[in-house]
Amino acid sequence: MKNFSDLGLAEQLLRATSEHGYTTPSPIQAQAIPAVLERRDILASAQTGTGKTAGFTLPMMHILTENAPNNRARSIRALVLAPTRELAAQVKASVDNYGKHLPLKSAVVFGGVKINPQIRQLRDGVDILVATPGRLLDLCSQKVCRLDQVEMLILDEADRMLDMGFINDIRKVIKMLPKKRQNLLFSATFSKEIRQMTRELLIDPITIEISPENTTAETVSQRAFRCDASAKPAIVTKLIKDGDWQQVLIFTRTKHGANRLSKRLDQAGIQSSAIHGNKTQGARTRALEGFKQGKIRVLVATDIAARGLDISQLPHVINFELPNIAEDYVHRIGRTGRAGIEGEAISLVANDERPYFTEIGKLIGQKIPLNDIEGFRPELWPSRAPTAKEVQKEAAARKAAARQARGSGSSRQPRSNKSGRKPNSTSNSSGRKQSSGGSNRRRNSRRRESGGR
Repeated sequence: MKNFSDLGLAEQLLRATSEHGYTTPSPIQAQAIPAVLERRDILASAQTGTGKTAGFTLPMMHILTENAPNNRARSIRALVLAPTRELAAQVKASVDNYGKHLPLKSAVVFGGVKINPQIRQLRDGVDILVATPGRLLDLCSQKVCRLDQVEMLILDEADRMLDMGFINDIRKVIKMLPKKRQNLLFSATFSKEIRQMTRELLIDPITIEISPENTTAETVSQRAFRCDASAKPAIVTKLIKDGDWQQVLIFTRTKHGANRLSKRLDQAGIQSSAIHGNKTQGARTRALEGFKQGKIRVLVATDIAARGLDISQLPHVINFELPNIAEDYVHRIGRTGRAGIEGEAISLVANDERPYFTEIGKLIGQKIPLNDIEGFRPELWPSRAPTAKEVQKEAAARKAAARQARGSGSSRQPRSNKSGRKPNSTSNSSGRKQSSGGSNRRRNSRRRESGGR
């Protein structure tokens, strides 16, 4: 096994890694760092929690320091694009930690916070910029951010950026970059769309795949319990109290669901906080810091808000609701079992989630044990599991009934707008017809929640 000292990194970087207790690189770092130092384009895939961030920040800072320009105002020389504000902040923290003995300046920009402080930072000059695509384009449109001196482009969690609909923004950013540059794509998984993108972006890349795509870390033990949806809050409370768990990350599908569960836990005497896209960045940061410091026992999060959370030695993850996209399960449970530390992932499976549970098993190539919890045997668990289409149809019927119930509570007619026309849900403020595609709506919602704009 190699040591960091064997990889050819600058002495200042080796000192910083040693000060943080790291002497032996992870497999992704051992393969990626020498390849990046050779100035090759990289397509790298590894499970979450395996050290991908250091795999590109360390060689990136080595190259920038080794080839520092003389007598030139600071300009952006390395650009890291990330899908969410949490992941962008995590990358920036990695740059700060490993680059503390280097003369490089860095900044992070993302949506959901005031833009003026970010403008001032950029005007002062930075060598490394970490950004979400939407906020970066906003800054470029205001002429406060130039990308014509970028030497390295890194796409972190590239699969998630495509899933969130950032492909057009990424292409706009690429048009502003010099043609001659080094390109690095890092991600936990690679879809067919990602591999297509590599053909557009990378030149003769080195492909690094540390583990089979969509596998889960061996350090994470996985269990699942069948139950009724209404019993889930009580089950979570029992698991946490009976196990005396002091640090638990819980995933819900929706922001409102996260708020409701957090309130129930507080009422049960378990201090918790919800973190999602409707929370301000300040509130999200405070909740995360409180969780890391042990002041908050439970963090309840949506998939987007939790993407990029780096919590060392997190022991427990609970899927309060299963994700309807199987790949998200891999990312969720990847929050525990990181850096070789053992962790546990528990999933609560209601009858209408059985199709999702089946798809997750197929994706990760293993059968997760599904058991009952004493006192919570489900009342609704027919021998035949519902199909995904049946679940979607039933969910649509519930939403329609809820809309009808809300509508029947008011006899008022919709007010006309200034032009005399009744509001039209299919038109935007400019009068143009919007797409009704469900996929686009989901992607736009994810982008807003992520802080990418």
